[in-house]
Amino acid sequence: MRIIGLDYGSRTCGVALTDETCLIALPIETIRYKMVDELIEKLSVYFKDYNIEKIVLGNPINLDGSVSTRSEETLKFKTILEKKFNKEVVLEDERLTTVIVNNMLIENGTRRENRKKVVDKLAASVILESYLDRSKNGK
Repeated sequence: MRIIGLDYGSRTCGVALTDETCLIALPIETIRYKMVDELIEKLSVYFKDYNIEKIVLGNPINLDGSVSTRSEETLKFKTILEKKFNKEVVLEDERLTTVIVNNMLIENGTRRENRKKVVDKLAASVILESYLDRSKNGK
């Protein structure tokens, strides 16, 4: 069984998956889409090809902890995911994940155009890893 992590944005969605032991978060891809139905269709492949047991969805709340406009959209997307895939969807605080990933890539000398290609899937991986770390500490 695996867990899928998503960094949901207005035009892109970063995807990460755990290994089969659910110990490691692996960045997979950044899906570019125009309509949510198109995104759901592309995500369906993961549910067909892997035994996904849970979805971890990044929740972009404001730095002060309040709900952002993007967070409201994420909550709507959470409902869509639950209905479509009939899986538990866990919201994971994603504050500053994109900033962290961008800083890491800059420190490693990654050019801007190359950062754009990988930032979302790496952010999904950070979101999923954060969830995994929190889950391990709770056991």
